[in-house]
Amino acid sequence: MSITIASFDGADHTSVDEAYRIGAAATEVDLPDLPPFCRRRFDALFHTPMPGTESLWALARLDGAPAGYLQLDLPQLDNTDNATAELTVHPELRRRGVGRALHEYGVRLLRERGRKRVVAMTVSALPDGPARSAAGDAFAATTGAQSALPEVRRRLDVDAIDRIALRAALAEARPRAEGYQSVCWQGSTPQEYVADIAYLDGRLLMDAPMGDVQWDPEQVDAERIRGTERALDARGRRRYHLGMRHEASGRLVAWTLLDVSASTDWHSYQQITIVDPAHRGHRLGLIAKAENLHHLLTHEPTVRVIDTFNAASNSYMVAINEQLGFRPVDAWNNWQLTL
Repeated sequence: MSITIASFDGADHTSVDEAYRIGAAATEVDLPDLPPFCRRRFDALFHTPMPGTESLWALARLDGAPAGYLQLDLPQLDNTDNATAELTVHPELRRRGVGRALHEYGVRLLRERGRKRVVAMTVSALPDGPARSAAGDAFAATTGAQSALPEVRRRLDVDAIDRIALRAALAEARPRAEGYQSVCWQGSTPQEYVADIAYLDGRLLMDAPMGDVQWDPEQVDAERIRGTERALDARGRRRYHLGMRHEASGRLVAWTLLDVSASTDWHSYQQITIVDPAHRGHRLGLIAKAENLHHLLTHEPTVRVIDTFNAASNSYMVAINEQLGFRPVDAWNNWQLTL
């Protein structure tokens, strides 16, 4: 067997197409309960990347056939010693050395760029969850990477929401949120709130559990928020936001986001939820998430399931999600390799 690897970029349409087909096949086999691999999202990774991110791509061929690809994201604005990696091998061509060859190729690239650490995620089964291959964890361990932050994906079945219990929880929470008002919007953030959203987004890596992952808080400003919005627009992500406005100061002090793919109308991701530490203790997280759920379903009535990821140690957010009806599906692990 002959394995060849070559770097490529968005101008190489043949390689982009081949990599997309590998990703689509892997998603169908490895995560059959998730939506199909979105072509619009994948193409946008090349022509409209996230702000402050340089992406390096490589395609592996096994005896001439497209067999796997590697995506390396190199932060340019902060965390310039770090990188993230996504390594995907076609299900029909695994256990033939393709993953190992891509890994070694990627390590060389990162060392040439002066990076010191790389982080990648794998999925595995929970005791009572659906079957998942253990190969990702095993492969990561053989590279010398260390398990740095375990996460759990939870799913909310919209038809199974206990709406009576949810209304009761909101009725109990709202008196504790006196002096705060919810504000919702779709798509891009209104200009009057963009500075507050930048502040909250920048707090995420300060406040969320990071385990042993060596990743500094990101420096987020209005320009970076707008760049992220352009990248998400290019991916076709339909976004539903809800902020909690502190009436005395006029600032948004909590924020949550749900979004829907361009290619699938039955599935949504619960993205960021964050509350400014100075305003915690008022049940703002629960109120924001519950009201934004209503906001989403009002405009996206075909959404049937919502997935979210939380660090296993994030007991506060996990408790809120489980109160809303999210239940564990599978385990995810952030592996960190020191180069």
